[in-house]
Formats: sequence, structure tokens, C-alpha cells
Amino acid sequence: MANNTTAEYDAVIKVCKDLFLKKTNDYGTAWRILRISSITDQIFIKAQRIRTLEEKKISKVGENITSEYIGIVNYCIIAMMQLDLQDEKRTDLPIEEIEVLFDKKVNETKELMFAKNHDYGEAWRDMRISSLTDLILMKLLRVKQMEDNEGQTLASEGVKANYQDMLNYSVFALIKLNDLIS
Repeated sequence: MANNTTAEYDAVIKVCKDLFLKKTNDYGTAWRILRISSITDQIFIKAQRIRTLEEKKISKVGENITSEYIGIVNYCIIAMMQLDLQDEKRTDLPIEEIEVLFDKKVNETKELMFAKNHDYGEAWRDMRISSLTDLILMKLLRVKQMEDNEGQTLASEGVKANYQDMLNYSVFALIKLNDLIS
């Protein structure tokens, strides 16, 4: 069976978006109160939990690796939305506005993925899921360092590019897990 990265990516994003919109319906946009560093820490907690589950092979909470990767996708999108909304004072945003922002962030990130896929030849397909987890953790440590440096970098991509990479690595992991697409 030939790989269809576009269809697989879209199927994963659909699951993530559906959950995100349901939670937004339930909780509103309470996440608007979070600082970017707090969102980074939430992603870190999820990635660290994935690594622990990969190593120990047992979950005592009942949530699995798939749900944690979905959480990383959605928190990366929240982080990118927060970057755009830094000057916005409203904390309670309408779900229609959030859905538009969600789609915008996904489309920007998907375009980046296809540009990198072109250059790397879909190398992620031959990677272990645990390596994708480690790459996410490495990106998180980079983001934390940038946040500690108040966004100042000398030779590296900014925070947004790292969130985009983490989102894409999570989508790749979800594709490889094959729990969401069939």
C-alpha cells in the first residue's frame, strides 16, 4: 500500500481538532490564561509521560500514548495561537474564531512539513516512535532555553518553528501508531 501522507496527516488532524473543539465547547478558552512557558511545560509533561510509557510499558492512569500525542498536537496549536494573541486581552473567545485560528496554524505547519518532507524524503517513516518522542523532548528543552533567554536567539529558529516541528513529529507518531487512521 502506497503512503498517502496528505490523507494520513489530515485524518490525524481531524481527530485532534474534533477533541479540541469538544473541549473548547466544554471549557471555553480557559487556556488563554496560560503563559507560553506554561504551555511548554504542559507539552513537556505529556512528552515525558510518553517516554515513561515507552520504557515501562505499563500505564497506571489508563491513558495511552496515542492520547498523549493528541494532547501535544493540541497544545502546540494552543501555543501558536497564544503567540498570535499576545496583545489580545479577551480570554473568552468564540469557538468559531478559535476554529479559524486552529485551521490556520495547522495549515502553516502542514506546509512546513511538506517542505521538509521534500528535502528529507519522508525519513520519518523509517524512524522509531521513541525517536520522535526524544526529538520532541529535545525541542522542548530548546524552547525552554529560548524562553529563559526571553526569546533572544543567535543562530536558531524561533519558538514557533519548534512548536511546528513538535506538532509534526506528533502527527508522524500518530500515523505510525496507526490508531487513528484506517
